[in-house]
Amino acid sequence: MTPLVTHDGVAAPLIRDNVDTDAIIPSREMKTTGKTGLADGLFAGWRYLSADSRAPNPDFVLNQPRFAGATILLGGANFGCGSSREHAVWALGEFGIRAVVAPSFAPIFFGNCVRNGILPTVLDASAIAEIAAAVEADPAANRLHLDVPAQSLSLSDGRAWAFPLEAEEKAMLVEGLDAIDLTLKLDGAIAAFHARDREARPWIYLEGPK
Repeated sequence: MTPLVTHDGVAAPLIRDNVDTDAIIPSREMKTTGKTGLADGLFAGWRYLSADSRAPNPDFVLNQPRFAGATILLGGANFGCGSSREHAVWALGEFGIRAVVAPSFAPIFFGNCVRNGILPTVLDASAIAEIAAAVEADPAANRLHLDVPAQSLSLSDGRAWAFPLEAEEKAMLVEGLDAIDLTLKLDGAIAAFHARDREARPWIYLEGPK
């Protein structure tokens, strides 16, 4: 997983409450069990005028030239609700999104973001509205800066906001760790436990007949 320590990027405002995982990637777009080949289906119901033609919808924010290359999404409350499909986060990541800023997230979606290198940034709606106003005025000039260790998001004019993040979530993002990698950081402690346990309960470790 690619570490996320600091990041500067264009932010695209998609301020809608209850954006569910079927909107993020409709089930018809999930044609693979892997993490690749999904970006084309991201927000397919909104990005395209029709599912068959794939003609871009010019009104959708990610299709607007001024938001080209956006790597941060500004969202509404309860972002990522609905099903637990991890494909939604995989599609965002493959498209190039490194952070989603919203007042609240569906818990499973939040966890899937962290485990796939995307920062789910919780800010109150008024702060997001302030950021969105600056971004709408000039997306390229008003890029957002994310500092994960400092738990800070800021605009180029100096306005900054702090966001909450648990220590384990921060470690996973900053060090690029998935859940298995995080567990393996305790490899020494696990090995020491096994050694003590083998000595205390040797019968547990007896090998049966082969």
